[in-house]
Amino acid sequence: MTKNSLVGLLVSVVLAASCEVAYNEDAPIINEQVVSVRLDEVAEILSMLPIQTAHMEEVHDAVTSSSVNGYDEEYTMKHLFETPGAGVGDNEVRSGKSYDIPMWKLIEHQVRSMSATKALSMDPDRFLETLTASDVQIYWPFSDQWDGETFPVITFDPEDGASVNTGYRLKVENDGSRHVEEVVVDEAMAKDVPVWVVNRNDDAGFTSLEMLRREDPNWGEGGGAIIINPDRSAPASYGTKSGLRTLVLKDFIMNRNYDSWFAGASEFFVKIGYMEDFTASTEAELRVYNPMVTDFMIVVKRNQVGIPQNFNAILISDLNSDVSADDGSYCAFMITEDDGGTQTEWTTKAKVFVAGKSYGAEITIPLNVRDDIVWRGKLPYSWFEECSGQSWPFGDVALTFEIIEH
Repeated sequence: MTKNSLVGLLVSVVLAASCEVAYNEDAPIINEQVVSVRLDEVAEILSMLPIQTAHMEEVHDAVTSSSVNGYDEEYTMKHLFETPGAGVGDNEVRSGKSYDIPMWKLIEHQVRSMSATKALSMDPDRFLETLTASDVQIYWPFSDQWDGETFPVITFDPEDGASVNTGYRLKVENDGSRHVEEVVVDEAMAKDVPVWVVNRNDDAGFTSLEMLRREDPNWGEGGGAIIINPDRSAPASYGTKSGLRTLVLKDFIMNRNYDSWFAGASEFFVKIGYMEDFTASTEAELRVYNPMVTDFMIVVKRNQVGIPQNFNAILISDLNSDVSADDGSYCAFMITEDDGGTQTEWTTKAKVFVAGKSYGAEITIPLNVRDDIVWRGKLPYSWFEECSGQSWPFGDVALTFEIIEH
């Protein structure tokens, strides 16, 4: 049995050999995490700032860069204070721009002014330090539609699944005077005018597919290229030798948004667990193998519902021809949509046949207890043969697998 013949895939799915779903399971719920900075307080501070077009451009530069890097349209407070204009995935400002009066200076001035009037929840230095180190960010949905002039409506994620919330609209009169008015904000408004949502970051700690494509030239430039090459020394993007049959997750479609629009895009995690260089022929040999789990994240923005997203990742580098359609070999498979929480795990088994004998290997795959498990279960290798190149619906996600012979 060759490398990757035993594979566990974590993409919240359960299928049967007939291309039908076998079962579906929900994740348990835990208590909300304790936070030090309130989202409504940050939104109120932002609404009081004397924002100019240059500040709009700074935020737009950052959220655009995050999006180009494969993340949501987001500007973290860490970047806002430490690297103004940089997006998630950037080590520096992509545009190379500098800002005469960056946003952080406005925020710092406002925080100290509020502290003097006892209108702040904590000491200003502690507040600024806590805010910088927090997971708070500005999320700007539909930022690519900004006209370059209109000022934002500022709101925050109520974190209760609501679809509407109070927002603050900055109004500039003809005489140059300004005032802020309270409005009701929903997703329809965000499609029509700029809306900044103060929410919490879910994806900055992970490496997006776009960033993975840039880390290794053997992984290709994205789009039609296969991005996961098991042999880092091989120049070919499809594998390491001729005569391989490679299983690829070609693309998937999200058919609904999983969270409130205030929370932003959906972050899907594909976790691949496998036995490396599997050559065991006895149970004793099997015990020396440790399954490995690799995580991949792909962000699907709210306006990409129903649109195929290129994934193009190798799941099994050599779908060995010795594994017949009738021998009952299968792998574990799962997709989750991230909602955080403490880490738990899913323990299951994958099975292979070696020298006429069946071997089961236990695979433990980590996940967060609040994650939406889209589907999970076991996939017979024969299923991939039957469904190669076809898009199959699995609940609210459609996936396309393909076997590539080369």
